[in-house]
Amino acid sequence: MKNIPVRQLILPPQVQPTGGRFKIRRVEDIMGQTDLLHNLHRHSFFFILAIQQGHGRHEIDFTAYEVSDNTVFFLRPGQVHQLELKTGSTGYLVEFDHEYYPPDQKSSGQYLRKASYKNYCLLESSRFGKIYNALTYIFNEYTARELGYNEIIRANLDIFCIEYIRQSNSPALAITAARTYEQERFEEFLELLQKYITTHKQVADYLEFMHLSAYQLNEITKSSIGKTASELINEQVILEAKRYLLATSNQVKDIAEQLGYEDVSYFIRFFKKHTQYSPEAFRHRSG
Repeated sequence: MKNIPVRQLILPPQVQPTGGRFKIRRVEDIMGQTDLLHNLHRHSFFFILAIQQGHGRHEIDFTAYEVSDNTVFFLRPGQVHQLELKTGSTGYLVEFDHEYYPPDQKSSGQYLRKASYKNYCLLESSRFGKIYNALTYIFNEYTARELGYNEIIRANLDIFCIEYIRQSNSPALAITAARTYEQERFEEFLELLQKYITTHKQVADYLEFMHLSAYQLNEITKSSIGKTASELINEQVILEAKRYLLATSNQVKDIAEQLGYEDVSYFIRFFKKHTQYSPEAFRHRSG
């Protein structure tokens, strides 16, 4: 049985991991004089790609984005993506695990959570400049590795995440305390879905994890994106199924088992109900 390839964060020999793993590289150094092509895979770490100048295509969980000047991509561990970058692209690629960032401070964890649920952003040049300056500072600290450089890198990751979060359709919109609470609980629910979806598919499971009533959880999900908790659970199952169907050659019965279904026929009916295609038909259509 084939799993979706999972890339691990490997550090250069001269860098010893202390309190997690972190790496930053210039895109132009990675690419050299050739196009870059990464086939469908996952990461076990956070992944930030900031393109100052460039062209290409980036598909994240089966949503395709155009790579252009002043674009930023932010992926969470476990997301599936494939990337094409054309020669001449410039920018930074940042990779780190959860042990490295955020530190124990609650605020940093909130910044990371909010930022990492925004997979793509096309910025105005002035706003991109602020983010790019923070990454350049991080790159210089990482390269020099002087006393306290990890602390400076983490502080600038805070700055990066805050600036990235600010990029929205209504950046001046006031956020009430109640709205902030709802957003934090909603993001917590999404994280739990990613972690437990293969073993826990009932709303009751997540009510227990989050110490909420069904009414409270549904109010949070509906006010956030207009969907019930049950709908989001089903969507996460379908997303995982699509990942395995398109990134592996596994048989449908094996994918059903990986997703926690003992009855493959039930899984096929479930998939078809939510996509209008059988798993095999979806695979052939998207292949």
